[in-house]
Amino acid sequence: MTNPLESGSLDGRVALVTGSSRGIGADTARYLAEAGAAVVVNYRSKAPRAEKVVAAITEAGGKAIAVAADLTDEASVASMFAEAEAAFGKIDVLVLNASGGMETGFGEDYAMRLNRDAQVNVVEGALPHLAADARIVFVTSHQAHFIRTTPTMPEYEPVALSKRAGEDALRAKLPEFEAAGVEFVVVSGDMIEGTITATLLERANPGAIQARKADAGRLYNVAEFAAEVALAAVEPIAADHTRYVGDISGFGPASLD
Repeated sequence: MTNPLESGSLDGRVALVTGSSRGIGADTARYLAEAGAAVVVNYRSKAPRAEKVVAAITEAGGKAIAVAADLTDEASVASMFAEAEAAFGKIDVLVLNASGGMETGFGEDYAMRLNRDAQVNVVEGALPHLAADARIVFVTSHQAHFIRTTPTMPEYEPVALSKRAGEDALRAKLPEFEAAGVEFVVVSGDMIEGTITATLLERANPGAIQARKADAGRLYNVAEFAAEVALAAVEPIAADHTRYVGDISGFGPASLD
């Protein structure tokens, strides 16, 4: 897919994208780098995968480094931001892309620890390292954003509730962001074809993706949705701090109050 950002539009800027060794995060990192940003590719444990993203960016003439961090660990997050600033300077764009909760083996509270607690931890750790007029982009799903008023499939509900809790916790920081001169926007999209979440949902509930596609008319793929995330890093922010991607007619009010 063609990069939606103009070449050179982010020259001199620095971006950090959490969970960017694959999927939406990786494509977002590439779009930002192609527009001129120096990009920090964050990953938890898959170093070769992250280095592959970095190699693709640098081979195309961009600037990027890969930095490991467990976002649920405060010390690990602090180290990530210190390394990022040492390499490129203050961060202009922070994309909170990393999420999960359908994986097994991480404990019953993993979804909440990652999708709420870790998001707050990352933002609090980021604030001293953000440039003036920095922007924070939080990536979520319609199924999570509208979970208070529109039920989702049972297999996804714990993740949806935890991601909505993370969104709420960050929205509660809006006065703090405004005082610091930091912009904040939520990017909410429908199910995305080709993501690990879609794969796990289909495994747990065969036919779920096709059913959702039938209801929505179409679903975005990874590259298309990543383009919207990249645009959210630069385009004007709506009054409700939300950028909707794709059809939301099947969802009720978001209940943001």
